[in-house]
Amino acid sequence: MYLIAIAWLYVALLAAITEHTVVGAVLTFVFYGLAPLALVMWLFGTPARRQRRRQREREADGLNDRAESGDDQ
Repeated sequence: MYLIAIAWLYVALLAAITEHTVVGAVLTFVFYGLAPLALVMWLFGTPARRQRRRQREREADGLNDRAESGDDQ
């Protein structure tokens, strides 16, 4: 996935270099390169974030259960 992201940024950079003004180049790179790539990476990262959150919740629930049990249990 990172290879695709790097290639996308490379193409956006080449498109930005062909612009006639610096402002146009920056806007081209941001709106054709960084913004769409950030959105795609965030969307593709959602399942992993969700899985990490569930894992943290499971660990927190497990730790709380052990902490509340006394010696007599």
